[in-house]
Amino acid sequence: MRFLAPWPHLSVVSVIDILLVAVIIYEFLMLIRGTRAVPMLVGVAVLGLAFYFARVGELTTLNWLISTLIPYVVFALIVVFQSEIRHALARLGSRLTFSRTSSSEADAYDDIVLAANLFSQNQTGALIVIEREIGLRTYIESGVPLDARLSYDLLATIFRPSAPLHDGAVIVQEERIAAAACFLPLSMKPVLSTQMGTRHRAGIGITEETDAIAVIVSEETGAISLAVAGKIERDMTVEQLRERLSGLLKRYVGRSTLPTAIENGSEEARDLDSPPRASLPHNIDSELHSRSGSLDRDL
Repeated sequence: MRFLAPWPHLSVVSVIDILLVAVIIYEFLMLIRGTRAVPMLVGVAVLGLAFYFARVGELTTLNWLISTLIPYVVFALIVVFQSEIRHALARLGSRLTFSRTSSSEADAYDDIVLAANLFSQNQTGALIVIEREIGLRTYIESGVPLDARLSYDLLATIFRPSAPLHDGAVIVQEERIAAAACFLPLSMKPVLSTQMGTRHRAGIGITEETDAIAVIVSEETGAISLAVAGKIERDMTVEQLRERLSGLLKRYVGRSTLPTAIENGSEEARDLDSPPRASLPHNIDSELHSRSGSLDRDL
């Protein structure tokens, strides 16, 4: 090859080898971008530089210490980065299988808005956490694993006051409900209002440690709140929640007919001047409660 003439020792195989290494490094950086692994890798790089300067500067004691610790550092990194490693392998597997989310899954987050409206009308406490770049595997494993498709029906069933999974948080991971009844870290900010209970502090706490989004519905007042980056937006309307989720998730969450509240077993329809949603008939709440009631009797 003529373009390799200035570099006589560079062959086509060497070029392919360099490109493959570059691709691997790029994909690795993309996998850890925005995660807590980045500052940890900076610390590892500092240790590597210390080892290099210890060798160059002939610092015998420091060189011996680092050489002794390096074999254990490998195992320590595996333990520290276990959640990131599992998340990276899962993403790699999904890429190799060429899986793509369907259009119905892309609109699945609208069910969170519909469920929040129902919980607000019935004053049902709820905490829904949406995973983004930083994995929530640690918190998912603290709850009851579901791995079910995200839907309004399932959210309404989980947060029924008589349901065994209504205490704790629901974690949504890539348009699927990964787990329910999950334990989350509580925010310890002293400036938070005393009116905020455990549910609100847990929603703020998870957004302080990760980049997740938390949708919170108060059991006492039915107010809808949204927590992002350790900050909470309170007393939101359904439309405001829809717009904020649309912006934060970088996707369009379209308008749809909101489910109606159930009072004393009767249904009161509300016309919100929006087109009806084919997948959510108006009598879905009554059917859901009747099914849940029959399930409780069977149990």
